[in-house]
Amino acid sequence: MRRTGGGVSTLPEFDSLEIEWQWRSEVTMLKLYEHPLSPYAQKVKIALTEKAVPFETTIPNLLGEDAEFARVSPRREVPALVDGETSVFDSTIILEYVEDKWPAPPMLPPAPAERARVRMLEELCDTYYEAINWALAEIRFFRRATGEDAERLFARAGEQIAGVHRWLERELGERSHFNGASFGWGDLSVIPFVNGSAGFGFAPPEGSRLAAWADRVRERASVARCMEAGLASMTGFDQVGQLVESGVFVREYRDHRLEWMMRSGGQDIVLKGMGKKNVRFAVELR
Repeated sequence: MRRTGGGVSTLPEFDSLEIEWQWRSEVTMLKLYEHPLSPYAQKVKIALTEKAVPFETTIPNLLGEDAEFARVSPRREVPALVDGETSVFDSTIILEYVEDKWPAPPMLPPAPAERARVRMLEELCDTYYEAINWALAEIRFFRRATGEDAERLFARAGEQIAGVHRWLERELGERSHFNGASFGWGDLSVIPFVNGSAGFGFAPPEGSRLAAWADRVRERASVARCMEAGLASMTGFDQVGQLVESGVFVREYRDHRLEWMMRSGGQDIVLKGMGKKNVRFAVELR
């Protein structure tokens, strides 16, 4: 585990942050189950850092049994948050919990219509955009497809990402941030996914408002930390394909991810994975 914290130098836009951080650290220390490459976990880490709420991070055992993680996250997915006797899973529910318990500074805009707007941004990124980036990782890192099949699926994903970027450009409009006049819920819900696709060579078009927004947001300490942690976690990633092939690492194919494969031409990947038992679906509760 490592403590994720900061002081005035990390988030200079908030006055007296160091004092507030020290006070809050005496009250509680949250535990966040995560993986640095998970965009869902990144959303939560950005929110906690922006609010100066101290937390520890730990990566659960993703290759075997982890009873404590299974207790707090019945679907065995990251992120999951432990706050004393309270445990919360699902990134959106965690964000809502954090916003309720630590309302300052607010991540949601004040007006109900604007709150609904940024929540819809989050929903589309979580359930549509994420699946595309996830599929790219399945192909490039986990080698679910090679040769012409990989090229075909990569091209299909690129077309879809271009469509997402056009939609995000329209949603951003003339705003400086997706949240409105300042950084917030809408921005932390979008940037992990934009960064993810950029890592595969599908960045927002140069000169677009979306590209300019992404450049500004990446300068925030909370976002930069997530990016640095993600890059650091990729050491040894050249071996993960072998772990998947051997069945040691079983990847989850559910909901929007399974849908992407089935409608984008990856049916054989799903069927082969089921045959080799290196894909799984949602955990059955017992």
